[in-house]
Amino acid sequence: MHESERHRIILSAVQDRAVVTVIDLCNLTGASEATIRRDISTLHMQQKVRRVRGGVEALSPPQFVGLAGRTFAVNETLRIKEKQAIAQAAVELCEDGEPIIINGGTTTFQMVHPLANRRCQVFTNSFPIAEHLLKHSKNTVMVSGGAIYREQNIILSPFENDVTRNFYARRMFMGAQGIGPLGIMEADPLLIRAEEKLMGQADELIVLVDSSKFEQRSSLVLCGLDRISTLITDEGLSDKAAAMLEAAEVKLIVATQGGAQEEEAAS
Repeated sequence: MHESERHRIILSAVQDRAVVTVIDLCNLTGASEATIRRDISTLHMQQKVRRVRGGVEALSPPQFVGLAGRTFAVNETLRIKEKQAIAQAAVELCEDGEPIIINGGTTTFQMVHPLANRRCQVFTNSFPIAEHLLKHSKNTVMVSGGAIYREQNIILSPFENDVTRNFYARRMFMGAQGIGPLGIMEADPLLIRAEEKLMGQADELIVLVDSSKFEQRSSLVLCGLDRISTLITDEGLSDKAAAMLEAAEVKLIVATQGGAQEEEAAS
């Protein structure tokens, strides 16, 4: 990742959290601690952030504390072609008329374009997904209730008895912060809570992640690999990651720009 991209991510991260640690920024950018410390020093000297012990903070503390993790605006600029191929492969699994759940994220957002030609019943907690489908498709759209988190463009409810519990879907399509031997990982407890509720309303969990997510880790585990029915990724998937999925009996779809190649995990 180029220095200017890392600086943009750092400046974005400090806008929604009081203090961002060096480790947090390493996870967000994929850079080493030494590189992040140099970036922080540079931004501190430019008077764009304030360097603190173990991390960095904004010059003006944020008034609204957002969610941990990269923002939607940053994520949507990364690995676009891979995300489009993954999303296309995901929509090919959908049938007209069926109810589906789509979780908020920049990879799942790319599903809106191929969904323009479908007529599904879509339940989502993503503000941009709902808005796009309403304007540019014939799909029926339902959204969860709650507060809109601007940086991630998702809707999260603090209440257990929200409309989520009244929607059933055969499939849920979901992105993730990272994937590892322990399962799907996320960066924020609020996201974990919301995703657990959504997952409980679907029979099959289909995870959409580009291959870089297999190198990313978080301290929070959403669920084990055994909960995943199908995982769709790109051609950059390593042999080690493919073997991990096969051992967990997860169906793997490798998406290419020319189509999708499906591989069945050993049972």
